[in-house]
Amino acid sequence: DYNQYVTVTDRMNYISPMANNVAWHHSVETLLGVEPTKRCQYIRVIISELARISDHLLSTGAMGLDVGAFTFFLYAFYQRERIYDIFETLCGARFTNSYTRVGGVMHDMTPQVVDRIRAFLRDFPKTLEDMERLLNRNRIFVDRTKDVGVLSREEAIQWSASGPVARASGVCRDLRVDEPYLCYEDFEFDVCCAQAGDCFARYYVRIAEMRESMRIIEQAVENLPAGPVNLGVDERATLPNKADVYQTIEGTITHFELVMANRGFEVPQEESYAAIEAPNGELGFYVAGDGSDVAYRARCRPPSFIHFALFPYLIAGHTLSDVVAVLGSLNIIAAELDR
Repeated sequence: DYNQYVTVTDRMNYISPMANNVAWHHSVETLLGVEPTKRCQYIRVIISELARISDHLLSTGAMGLDVGAFTFFLYAFYQRERIYDIFETLCGARFTNSYTRVGGVMHDMTPQVVDRIRAFLRDFPKTLEDMERLLNRNRIFVDRTKDVGVLSREEAIQWSASGPVARASGVCRDLRVDEPYLCYEDFEFDVCCAQAGDCFARYYVRIAEMRESMRIIEQAVENLPAGPVNLGVDERATLPNKADVYQTIEGTITHFELVMANRGFEVPQEESYAAIEAPNGELGFYVAGDGSDVAYRARCRPPSFIHFALFPYLIAGHTLSDVVAVLGSLNIIAAELDR
């Protein structure tokens, strides 16, 4: 059903599953006409941006490793472990989080999670500077990535590229700004773009985006609204927490109403498409409801599926050794290719 399917989204882009969770339930809530609470929106922004940093660390780290920059890879993966620790403190799962719910999230953010995020924000900028010093002017890395796998602005638009791949080619489109969702309009941040459209530009856009993600997270954490994280019992859209289920009659009734196949929340017999700015680009879900607790049809628009079509075109005319640089700069996640 609409809540259970979140476990499948974890396994799509398994590098940033939190962003997949947010994308799925954002689409479902669009279909239902439900808007999460302000605190829930802030928490979803925080986990989405942490997922973006985690994804970009793997993308740039693996790309560096593929062209011989082993030390850079170790710097990146240590920081990813710290993000995993934050997610584990938040929801108990490091990898397949399944954190969001219709109209809310699994658990509220605790002071311990906030402390871990603040510690990460305090230490990560120094590591990011060290990573840039390792690669930005590294003769071997620059020679392996500059003017390699060039994608022009017109070609990026024609091939429906999005995210860092498109922005590295001069397509300054970001759904967080152009089609705002959640509460991104509350935060100040820049959209990172480049013009060269080569492997180095795609690497550097991701480096720059990590800094902007840190800006967003810091603003969200320091201005985290008070109040409930899930919609109230009266809305009957969000699964109540276990304490309410076991200790209150209202919680028990709400849980019963939502999990019974012939009950649950009312789903209109309509269709909707909603997307978020995922780490790799536009991640959207088309969802069609038929009045039951299960979607009549659900279709994913994954960025990796779109970008993988670029690979044969970008590698034409290059040497075999350029394959790892071009493919790494596209950050293809295999699980998003399975249709």
